[in-house]
Amino acid sequence: MKSGVILISGRGSNMRSIVEARTGLEVKAVISNRPEAKGLEWARSQGIGTVALDHKAHPTREAFDERLAAEIARLEPDLVLLAGFMRILSPAFIARFPRRILNIHPSLLPSFPGLHTHRRALDDGERVHGCTVHYVSPDVDRGPIIAQGVVPVVDGDDESSLAARVLAVEHRLLPAAVGWHCAGRIAIDAGRVRVDVPMGRADDALTVPQAGAPAR
Repeated sequence: MKSGVILISGRGSNMRSIVEARTGLEVKAVISNRPEAKGLEWARSQGIGTVALDHKAHPTREAFDERLAAEIARLEPDLVLLAGFMRILSPAFIARFPRRILNIHPSLLPSFPGLHTHRRALDDGERVHGCTVHYVSPDVDRGPIIAQGVVPVVDGDDESSLAARVLAVEHRLLPAAVGWHCAGRIAIDAGRVRVDVPMGRADDALTVPQAGAPAR
């Protein structure tokens, strides 16, 4: 069985979706950079170990990343899952766990990397929006794409309504990607992801780079 550590910063709804989906992943711990994060309470209620590492208690970003990396390395996970973890990780941290860090980002990358993705999609008049699961690279929100989920942007949408529609897809996309990883269905060739998911098995709202077809 594959094992993983989940990093969160808030209520941890994506963390919860992974646990409840029974993806085949053994969750060794949930770690938050915010001790008050509500997701830690839920994880503890499920018997999952939790760690609170307050980033404000560390003098530099590098010092926090070093402490976080040491905590993760102690647990020896196969995967590190960023599930609403609101920190940019340093290249040194990412180098510790090559091709083992997965992130869920609330846009259709490469469009709208960074923050305020829903507002920017609305401001640009986008007619579709969504989310992306990708491997983390030193370039922020630029790692190899595993899968994407698409939602329509409808008349009358505001940031809140659009965010809620995207989040519902995130809760399907991230557990699916974790399950594919645990089942050995994901391969990376020259920086491109291939996913061995039989046609017709993926959710209609999800875009998956099929085996033999390069991801962006």
